[in-house]
Amino acid sequence: MKKISLLISAMALVMSLLLFHSASFACFTVVVGKDASKDGSVLFGHLEQNGGLRNMGYRHVPRMQHEPGSVVRLHRGGTWPQAAETYAFLWTSNPGAEFADGYFNEWGVAIASDACATREDSYEDLVKRGDIVDGGIGYKLRRIVAQRARTAREGLDIATELLDHFGYAASGRTYIIADANEVWMLGVAAGKHWIAQRVPDDAIVLLPNVHIIGPEADLNDRENVRASRGLVEYATSRGWYDPASGEPFSFREAFNRPPSQGSFMDEQGVDPRQWFSQSLVLNELIELPAMEQLPFALFPDRKFDVTDVANIIRSHGHMEGQEPDMSLSYALGMQESGSPHHVGSRGAGLICSSTSQELVVYQLRSWMPTEVGSVAWRTTAAPCGSVLVPWYAGITETPSAYYKNWPLEQALDVEFHFSPPAGTFNYDPQNAFDVFNALENMIDLNYQRNIKMVRESWDRFEQDQFVMQPHIEEIAQRLMNEDNELAIRFLTEYSNFRALKALEMAKEKLNHLKTIHWAH
Repeated sequence: MKKISLLISAMALVMSLLLFHSASFACFTVVVGKDASKDGSVLFGHLEQNGGLRNMGYRHVPRMQHEPGSVVRLHRGGTWPQAAETYAFLWTSNPGAEFADGYFNEWGVAIASDACATREDSYEDLVKRGDIVDGGIGYKLRRIVAQRARTAREGLDIATELLDHFGYAASGRTYIIADANEVWMLGVAAGKHWIAQRVPDDAIVLLPNVHIIGPEADLNDRENVRASRGLVEYATSRGWYDPASGEPFSFREAFNRPPSQGSFMDEQGVDPRQWFSQSLVLNELIELPAMEQLPFALFPDRKFDVTDVANIIRSHGHMEGQEPDMSLSYALGMQESGSPHHVGSRGAGLICSSTSQELVVYQLRSWMPTEVGSVAWRTTAAPCGSVLVPWYAGITETPSAYYKNWPLEQALDVEFHFSPPAGTFNYDPQNAFDVFNALENMIDLNYQRNIKMVRESWDRFEQDQFVMQPHIEEIAQRLMNEDNELAIRFLTEYSNFRALKALEMAKEKLNHLKTIHWAH
């Protein structure tokens, strides 16, 4: 009987692993303008979600000098002149995936993206008509921005120059580029058509996997809106916009791929994740079916902090009879049996899902030195069962347990990224992503019971860090006035200490849950 029990448990774990890679969600983003946050910081929360076997690494890449005439090689064969010097950055690497890496550079510029499919023509058709040249751009866009931009607006200029030259190689995406003063949403369609909108300082924007830049984006407002040349004329020529309608142009209406028949969006008129997350912010469920599309931004009457942003992203959606609750969002959508992550056991608006691999909330503060004032609060693996750890923009290394220890030049090589060596995705009990991912899979085997045990200590861990934060930063700034190198070393050691402590605790929790599970 014991062998049978072990076999059943093993099968359950395998099924959990399979389900982890089965859902189709592809990222979610929350942006809070500096006048809508509790402390005046810009907040940029991003959930990275991908199917298939994955191993997310987190690694520091230093400043680099480059030989005159050297070039950046793109995934599909194109090249771009290399800068003489590129900036340091913290790098979320996702070997084998084209659109999953995240970057946070030494100037406090952060960039990530959400997939947003469009009705645009196929890659082959766009190549034939010249809207994609030299293979187009995809994977390297974010890295080039991180290596060269000192502000979000500068990052936007770099990104759009690349798009105008190469054309975009995928169906569509929204890039989020942030610094301590502002955030830009860059909506891109395959080829050379794009629009960018600045997030209002007093607003919160919630981005699912559809384009959300709509008629609010005034193309005459060059300070807050940018667009590719001939965007409206092109949409008109395709029959996606009719100027005679009297309605303002909407990138969202023109370029979004129509919803599939019978989907939530088809039946209710809005994206389920945007609907539920906006409901969380408003503290009441938005009535369905919707009579019109949801707004690009909300202007709430209360302020948000890092924990609020994390709670939204940890949410498991809405089940009938529930009311939105920011403080308990991770628990929403739970049923008495089964995990809320599993397909078929969730309600509408699921955000944290079986494909979640990283949550990061960038807290970007303009009144402090960037090395201290810009910090990435990051979880490894699915955020509901993991813990936020602070990584300051000024740090110079991350623990080796948090990334695959390949030579840096090799890890940065585009061909190596898309053809990682055998064994890359094999389970490693010392690797942070594997440990936290295994912990989430164990939680899923009895979610109702296990998540309460795990979150009790994770919540204390996070709260301790928020209490310590002003004291740590006060020490770091005092050190910077006397010895900048010592201050950087202090921040590096603090971030690394918290990360290693979190990993140690995750291993303990994993072993504890295994013991409980095998006992039953």
